[in-house]
Amino acid sequence: MTTEATLPSTSASPTARHLWTRTRGLALAFALLLAGAVALAALQSDTRHGALDPRSADLYGSRAVAELLAERGVSTRVVTTLTEARTAAGPDTTLLVASPDLLTERQQKELRSMTADSGGRTILVAPGSWSVGTLAPGVTADPATSRGAALAPACDLPAAQRAGTAETGGIRYSTRHLNADECYPSRRLATLLRLPDTSGNGDTVILGAPDILYNTRLDQEGNASLALQLLGSRPHLTWYLPSLSDTTATDPDHQKGFFDLLPSGWLWGTLQLFVAASLAALWRARRLGPLVPEKLPVAIRASETVEGRARLYRKANARDRAAAALRSTTRTRLAPLVGVPVTQAHAPEALVPALSAHLHGDGQPLHSLLFGPPPSDDTALIALADQLDALEREVRRP
Repeated sequence: MTTEATLPSTSASPTARHLWTRTRGLALAFALLLAGAVALAALQSDTRHGALDPRSADLYGSRAVAELLAERGVSTRVVTTLTEARTAAGPDTTLLVASPDLLTERQQKELRSMTADSGGRTILVAPGSWSVGTLAPGVTADPATSRGAALAPACDLPAAQRAGTAETGGIRYSTRHLNADECYPSRRLATLLRLPDTSGNGDTVILGAPDILYNTRLDQEGNASLALQLLGSRPHLTWYLPSLSDTTATDPDHQKGFFDLLPSGWLWGTLQLFVAASLAALWRARRLGPLVPEKLPVAIRASETVEGRARLYRKANARDRAAAALRSTTRTRLAPLVGVPVTQAHAPEALVPALSAHLHGDGQPLHSLLFGPPPSDDTALIALADQLDALEREVRRP
């Protein structure tokens, strides 16, 4: 009956406790980060729910202005596709685009072509550089914004004159149109623009911020008066809320890749982190220089060193290196015993004939034993060690 020896676990073998000790700090940091992200998402999930939606009574909804318009005989219709907005455009309709920057370039061009000579009013709410150049040619959005300030009209637009001070601060615009009304300036740039159409019947109004349309800000300053005059100039109001489900948002000629979907801030932030990590690595890196010998603080037994290296070989399954180390050491010790210089101990043409003559045997088994291929498994490695030990004892025998 044969029994298989069970090898004891070595100190190099990681245990569950060791793994937990090493990774608990990282796991705790990840758990805190995940909990913070979930809590932040939960707190902000309802902050902008229904923003600029005339059906929403939330703080940032626009139901209040829609109700006031209804009392004055202005009907409000909510649309979410460009096709619905196209059919509603006309001289007796005001088309409000809640988020122009959500429109694709193709949608922006179609929207501009259908409203250019419709004779109605088009209101663009806080368009940025991505959309304002297409929806309102000749208008440029300034990258510096102004927030939280009530501004004076400072223009001749009747609606602005009657409303007085209003919270239009936000994106600032400049234009090349000579007959444009530039109102509510902030640092000499307008936050409200009115551009008459070429026909003279319609116009395009650009709002730098949506604050005057929010339920929570409608009763501040002259916000309500300005909103009602701008949105109530026609008997019908079409409130366009761009949606990702709109089939016209798919542009077959332009497929965006992953990096196109990332905002520029993430790319710059990643570059800054890379530069910071590189500088930290250079700061903390070890300087390359000559080795400095130093005495060990304690004496280590040779057997412990051998055992530690053996455990490392076993952990890495490096049977080839272990076998090479055993054969090299054996050849180094055998060479002087058979009259071969140590410098030629690893040359088979010098060592094997000398060993064969000393042992009066065949050189082929000796060549395979001392210079053969690495063992295929641990059993073969143990057998190789035993054979090398037996060969050395036989050579040393008087």
